[in-house]
Amino acid sequence: MRFGLNTFLTSSGFTDADLPLIAEFKSHGADVIELAVVDPASITVSKLVEALNASDMERPVVCGAMIPGRDLRGNDQEQADCVTYISELIEMAGEIGSTVVCGPFYSTTGRANSHTAEEREAQLCVIAGHLKSLSKQAQATGVTLAIEPLNRFETDCVNTLSQAVDLIERVGCSALKIHIDTFHMNIEEDDSAAAILAAASHIGHVHASASHRGLLGQDQVAWDEVLGALQTIGYDGDIVIESFSADNEALARAASIWRSLYESPQQLSVEGLAFLKQTWKSIELQRCAINRQ
Repeated sequence: MRFGLNTFLTSSGFTDADLPLIAEFKSHGADVIELAVVDPASITVSKLVEALNASDMERPVVCGAMIPGRDLRGNDQEQADCVTYISELIEMAGEIGSTVVCGPFYSTTGRANSHTAEEREAQLCVIAGHLKSLSKQAQATGVTLAIEPLNRFETDCVNTLSQAVDLIERVGCSALKIHIDTFHMNIEEDDSAAAILAAASHIGHVHASASHRGLLGQDQVAWDEVLGALQTIGYDGDIVIESFSADNEALARAASIWRSLYESPQQLSVEGLAFLKQTWKSIELQRCAINRQ
């Protein structure tokens, strides 16, 4: 188990200028760093690998950003640009020793419209077709490609874990998994823990996000149940905290953050990581005690 931090916490897109974040996140207690890569060309792989090794933070997670112009169900140019972008992320992951590339790769974030059943089916067929080739690339690279369901206000395409499972089964490649996020699940799932248990074999990555994007444990996410469900299914991948600073105007607007949710990124990082580790350990101890009875 590794607990980590996503660079969107302080950066609007990881570049060479953000290399100091690796050591900074390490000092906050992170075991892993998740690199939110908006533009792969802005990162020098050799410099990144050197910085990761220097902080003993090898095997980072690569997180994609589906900005306008990247859409697997968009026009021909948007589809082509999106495939190129995801392919570049997979290639980068292989070069830096990452084993997970995650994100809502099926469509542009923020695209939310009404569609007929026929239109939705056609869109899913197009998306699945692209993901088949991308998943094969990921598999050949030794990488898991994890797709993230988003809430209804950020996408009309994949909102729930069951919808993600359906898309994965259409693709039929073991390298394609689900990237779950507790913030989105809190909105869309009837029962987050039950959804995790139902999708157990398909879960490949986890974002731990408060229901209000603020401090973990001071929100409405049922953390004991969610983390307990992850332990029940034997999840041993990374759990990464994702949030966005109100000081970063571009990301704050995109995530609809209109008020300060914590004192500083450092506070969210240090307290959030401590909360996750303590809660995870507490649940483990409770399970061990029950098993001994």
